[in-house]
Amino acid sequence: MSLISQDLILLPVNNDRLSNFCGQLDSHLRQIETRLQVEIANRGNQFKVTGSESSVQAACLLMQNLFANTESEQLSAELIHLAMQESSIAELLTNSTAVAEIEEQAQVTIKTKFGLIKGRGVNQQDYLKKIVSHDINFGVGPAGTGKTYLAVACAIEALQNEQVRKIILVRPAVEAGEKLGFLPGDMAQKVDPYLRPLYDALYEMLGFERVEKMMEKGIIEVAPLAFMRGRTLSDAFIILDEAQNTTTEQIKMFLTRVGFGSTAVVTGDITQIDLPSEKMSGLRHVLTVLKDVEGISYTFFNTKDVVRHPLVQRIVTAYENYEQQQNKS
Repeated sequence: MSLISQDLILLPVNNDRLSNFCGQLDSHLRQIETRLQVEIANRGNQFKVTGSESSVQAACLLMQNLFANTESEQLSAELIHLAMQESSIAELLTNSTAVAEIEEQAQVTIKTKFGLIKGRGVNQQDYLKKIVSHDINFGVGPAGTGKTYLAVACAIEALQNEQVRKIILVRPAVEAGEKLGFLPGDMAQKVDPYLRPLYDALYEMLGFERVEKMMEKGIIEVAPLAFMRGRTLSDAFIILDEAQNTTTEQIKMFLTRVGFGSTAVVTGDITQIDLPSEKMSGLRHVLTVLKDVEGISYTFFNTKDVVRHPLVQRIVTAYENYEQQQNKS
């Protein structure tokens, strides 16, 4: 593989921003080097990046974006990792068309009380665009790819823009067999443990007090999947999380609840099914049954879309490789 070098000058010259950009003992530069398989040398604000052409292009674009961010925020290892996820690494930068696509899609943002949320990488951007333009959407992929988080963000924006009147959060309580009577407390308290990831996203985007008030008024509703039967959900943004743990009957029931003026987002990971072995996952089944139905969108995430700790990405990849080897044998 032929190597190229590219010079990069970061302006304006500002020692505090350069220190923030490079990190302690150049730790941020080493992080970029390891991930993108490049070498970075610098003197002051002048950098030289060496590696394959696609990797060098990705690194230079990433470095420019990160340096621009130093004007308003303190960089960290986590922010560097997320920025690399957002750039979708070198394979997306092998031609000008891909660069243009990333730049265009990077404009998709969601406004919340505590700031802007945007999709990181092509898959997340595509997911956001589909949710806006389709009534029923599926987001399928491993943990940490932002499926649920971005769906909640879209729900909040739709509510704030008065496109819907309420948000309904639904999740199958598989671990308890959906027989929640033995758990202490009222219905909300019984279901709380299963909806915690959805609550966490709401609290982060709206704040605890506002979420609690909206739940008291019924603007935000949480319910186990079993309680959706018989309802018609109009003018609502409905999120079904952990859909891999629905049965075929349950997911059919849920999808036929969607009424006029509503948007539904179904998220799940078909590699983490907790159903008894004799039951088929409703999510796995519905992806086959509805694959040609017009008006339904599908976004399939993979390990490259994981936006949690880098180890999470490697763990998911290791499990995928192991399962592939088991299937071959």
